Amino acid sequence: MSCFRATVLTLYPEMFPGHLGVSLAGRALERGQWALDAVQIRDFATDRHHSVDDTPAGGGAGMVLKPDVLARAIDAVASADTHPRLLMSPRGKPLTQARVRELSAGEGVVIVCGRFEGIDQRVIDSRGLEEVSIGDYILSGGEPAALIVLDAIVRVLPGVMGNALSGVHESFEGGLLEHPHYTRPQSFEGRDIPAVLTSGNHAAIEKWRNEQARVLTAERRPDLLAAEKAGNAAVTGAKADKIRP
Repeated sequence: MSCFRATVLTLYPEMFPGHLGVSLAGRALERGQWALDAVQIRDFATDRHHSVDDTPAGGGAGMVLKPDVLARAIDAVASADTHPRLLMSPRGKPLTQARVRELSAGEGVVIVCGRFEGIDQRVIDSRGLEEVSIGDYILSGGEPAALIVLDAIVRVLPGVMGNALSGVHESFEGGLLEHPHYTRPQSFEGRDIPAVLTSGNHAAIEKWRNEQARVLTAERRPDLLAAEKAGNAAVTGAKADKIRP
């Protein structure tokens, strides 16, 4: 199987690979476990000034990325494949670990980094861009968001993390936040490692970790527990429908 290939369309290709060029992701990049192409959108402008933006139709502040220029860029890198085409956008669907897993299972992804006030809606529609958000806040452009998305994807690619279990026992993988972690020394500033973690009783340790994960999730992200409850109710309802005479 070919390595996972990420193609990023951006006005600032020098921002890549950024932090993805070091640590686990960087070593995986050197080993050829994944590949990265940062493509300059401006190269697809046809006027002598290499213009990529224009004023918004209907008036208003800022500038809008031109659809013809961006469409040519997308077609140049994505016309012959079926890789998902993502647009980093604050109005997009929030990125989840489940979606990260789905993307990492494919052969690659094309990521469009917006700038200015946004990009023309017609290119979003015509090129089937999936709008993705990394949070309810605004960045100067899509590049930092693209780096975060790729960071999340690359780290769960087969062989990137030394211990495969590292990518399983984490926040969001089971619909909960991760439990607290401890390591030596046994006592630190009068605070001891919870006794259960040094008991050697693996069943008790697993139970404690699950309980702590649920407590943290209830305190900090009750929405995740609500989603889990709704999902369980839907499954129960579906089973009931199957056995109902």
